[in-house]
Parts: sequence; C-alpha cells; structure tokens
Amino acid sequence: METEVVHSHINKTMKTKRNKFKTTLAAIRKDWQLYSLLVLPLIYLIIFKYGPMLGNVIAFRRYMPGGKIYGEQWVGFYYFNMFINDPVFWNVFKNTLILGGITLLFCFPMPIIFALLLNEVKSKKFKKFVQTASYLPHFLSIVIIAGMILQLTALNGSINGIVEFFTGEKISFIQSPEWFRTIYVTSEVWQGMGWGAILYLAALTTIDDSLYEAAKIDGANRWKQTLHITIPGILPTIVTLLILNIGSFLAIGFEKILLIYNPLTYETSDVISTYLYRVGLESNNFSYAAAIGLFESIIGLVLVLTANSISRKLTERSLW
Repeated sequence: METEVVHSHINKTMKTKRNKFKTTLAAIRKDWQLYSLLVLPLIYLIIFKYGPMLGNVIAFRRYMPGGKIYGEQWVGFYYFNMFINDPVFWNVFKNTLILGGITLLFCFPMPIIFALLLNEVKSKKFKKFVQTASYLPHFLSIVIIAGMILQLTALNGSINGIVEFFTGEKISFIQSPEWFRTIYVTSEVWQGMGWGAILYLAALTTIDDSLYEAAKIDGANRWKQTLHITIPGILPTIVTLLILNIGSFLAIGFEKILLIYNPLTYETSDVISTYLYRVGLESNNFSYAAAIGLFESIIGLVLVLTANSISRKLTERSLW
C-alpha cells in the first residue's frame, strides 16, 4: 500500500514537471523575439562571470606563468595557509572591513534620504535640475574622479587653501593615513548619491496617492506620512539593495583606491583588491592571489545568505 502511494506521488510530481516544461516551451515559442534578447547577456555571463570560475582551481595548484593553464602541481591548502599566517594580509583584511563598513554606513542611506528630499520638492524645474546635477558624477571616469581628488587635496589645492585661510597651516591629506578613509567615503557619497536615488525615486512613483490623501484627512503631517507610508512603500527596494550591497561588502572600489593611494597610506588604504593586484599581477604570484580571491568570494557568499535570511525573518522580504 505504501509503495503504491509513493509511486503515485512520484508520478504526480513527474507529470507536474512535464507540464511546467511544456508551458515554458510554449511561452518561449510564443515570445521568442523577447527571449532572444537574453542571448547576449547570457553569453556575457558565461564567458566573463562563470567561465573564469574554473580558474579558481589554481588556488590549490602551483601555477607558473607560461606553464599549464590550470597549474603544474597540486599543493592543496598551501596558499591558504600562507595568507592565514601572513600578518600583512590580516591588516589588509581589517582595512577592508573598516572601509567597507564605513562606506556602507554612509553611502547606502544617502540615496534614500536624497530621494525622500527630492520627493518633497514641488518645483518640477528645480527638481529636474538637482536630479541632473546629482547624476553627472556617476558618468565621470574613475581616472577623472581620482584626478579631481588629488588636485583638491594637494598642498596647493582648493581644500588646503580654505584650511590655510582659517588655520594658517596646510595638511598633506593624500599622504596622511588618517585622512584616506574620509576622502574615499566622501568621494563615494558625492559620486553615487544621485545615481543611487534613481531606483528609490522610481519606487516612490508606485505608491498610491490615495494613501496620502487618507493620511491628510486623519491629520497626519508630512513627517508621519513619510514614516508610515513612504518608507514602507519603498521598503522592498531598500531591502533588496541592502542585501546586494552587503554581498559586495568586501569588493570596494579597487580602481579609485589604486589611483589615489600610495605607500605612505597603506596603513589605512590597502584593501584586499589592491593587495591582490600587487601580489598577483606585480609579483606574478597568481596562485596565492587566487586563494585570497576565493576566500573573499566565500565570505561575500556567506554575507549574502546571512543578510537574506535575517531579512526574511525580520521583514518577511528577501531576494529568494
């Protein structure tokens, strides 16, 4: 009897899967023009995202430039033990956590606050002007951004001109380890605030205006409307972006840091990505760099899974 029930359940499951497969095929045949637009993005993901994952094997093998593409000799966890026992790596790891945490603390909420403020602006012309001006830094090249930072923070730069006017002294900002994090995070906020607000502004347009009208009738002021209607309305977007940001917590701006840091500021500016660049490309120690990169990816995966699980329990919203 139990065997018949099991077979019946299996048959129903298989039948359901076949029906879903047929439905999917029918949908693809019907809208094949739309599905064909996915071909190039899928090819891009396979070649540049999933394909390179095969190279992670050299984290467990000794790779020599000019030798076999997947390494010459199996060494197991040799390179993992190297960076685990390397005090330089742990200093870099600490810098990455601190800089990533500060960046997330300031750069994540700023677009939300900016979008909420823009949503309160009544003048359409002024609103469009502010939006356009705030978007522009995102489209500037990182090289241009780095050049602007170096010029502004130079001894003869504009910032030092103001500092000298009030204090009579100049500060070597870009050569001072204690100033690097402030400079980096400030530039990140300036560059990404306007662009990051786009998604929140789009989410704000989906909120039903009748909710605001009902709140006004009940005597709710603008602050209470924002607190009880606006923020809950964009909460799914906030949660989704927060989980994604936590996932890239350790992968902070490699290009910008590489362009503005120097040996004098390694104490606070050297992060995992720049350390990988030096030990991997400059020192040709590709296996060691691959081991560190794999370690970083695993931590990122754990952070995403943890953030998604916590979000599901606390807010009943998650990526999956």
